[in-house]
Amino acid sequence: MLKNIPKILSPDLLKTLMEMGHGDEIVLADGNFPAASMAKRLLRLDGHDIPNLLEAILKFLPLDEYVDKQAAIMAVVPGDTYVPTMPETFRHLVTKYDSKASIEEMERFAFYQRAKEAYAIVATGEMAQYANIILKKGIVKE
Repeated sequence: MLKNIPKILSPDLLKTLMEMGHGDEIVLADGNFPAASMAKRLLRLDGHDIPNLLEAILKFLPLDEYVDKQAAIMAVVPGDTYVPTMPETFRHLVTKYDSKASIEEMERFAFYQRAKEAYAIVATGEMAQYANIILKKGIVKE
């Protein structure tokens, strides 16, 4: 055990975050996301929600300041009447830890394609719809 590490961050997830380099991306995926069929590296955190996981990760993960958008979320499919609540939660948390960061919305299949190229996908037990986010890792400066 280590001190001051949020319990939601598993040893495998911490290792993955450490292994990622500048520009690598990680996907935090809700329970409906086809994570197993898309992931180069799949980490399972079933039973956890994404807001708590995102907040724990953002305490340690620098976001890429050299791109216009440091994170991406999935846009609602045209014609779907569902109004997701997660985008506002994601924006709040991302800007809490990086006030200059911004999030882009991506069409569903474009999001899937980008997720396939991500360094890793974290499959969670998040039940909210459209509760997926991609984070682009930045650098740590002295």
